[in-house]
Amino acid sequence: MNKTSTNLPFNYSCHLAEFREGEQFVQNDSLGMVLAGRMELNDGERREIIQEGELYCVRKNRLLKFIKYPPEGGEFKSLSLRFDEQLLKNFSREYGYKAEKTSFSAAFHRLPKEPSLLTFMQSLLDYQDFTDDPHILKLKQQEALFLLLKLDPGLKDGLFDFSEPHKIDLEAFMQKNFHFNVQLERFAYLTGRSLSTFQRDFSKIFRETPSRWLLQKRLQEAYFLIKDKGKKSSEIYLDLGFEDLSHFSYAFKKQFGLTATELANQQEG
Repeated sequence: MNKTSTNLPFNYSCHLAEFREGEQFVQNDSLGMVLAGRMELNDGERREIIQEGELYCVRKNRLLKFIKYPPEGGEFKSLSLRFDEQLLKNFSREYGYKAEKTSFSAAFHRLPKEPSLLTFMQSLLDYQDFTDDPHILKLKQQEALFLLLKLDPGLKDGLFDFSEPHKIDLEAFMQKNFHFNVQLERFAYLTGRSLSTFQRDFSKIFRETPSRWLLQKRLQEAYFLIKDKGKKSSEIYLDLGFEDLSHFSYAFKKQFGLTATELANQQEG
């Protein structure tokens, strides 16, 4: 059984089998803790394993892959508390915290096992029956922010930076992030563009529509990984942004005229 609570901003995740998040766009800053098992975080440049009992922070407006692994004979469990922008704006006004410089910090980072934070996260389990009470949740979110800022005052430059993503190099961004499974609207936002401007700029640069380019780019990478690196379809399709193996297999054969297995067999022969 896989289960993830949907009440915002409190999230309790429980999975018996390996689980990967669907869309890989992070909308809100969050504080999390792995209670059982381990979790892999991958922002396209850095890949780290968060072990049981460890704390981590995730930054808003980032592309990030989550893979959750249950312990042997058990189930994966994690807890997270998200901070939406309105809450952070209110906190900033009420308590005077402001970003002093634009933050270009990583999409995620591991936090030290600070006793007060560990105790706080464990205590949230006692509030699962109150996740529909906005007053209690707001108090717990504020408490978490105070603890985080005491641990690392520099976090204010990320938490309280409310500027929109600026217009960036579209070609470089897409070449780096094509393997993330997100909607085109997310790519547009992260490159500082409206969807229509993103599509227009994209066509000028790549001479192709975003959807077709993404499919071809992912398939070309798959061909390279299978042919030159000896990878199997089942090992790579999710990492390349495909939602299921059948879609990947169909698209691969249509593009190259042979299945991924046939290509792998050619290399072995």
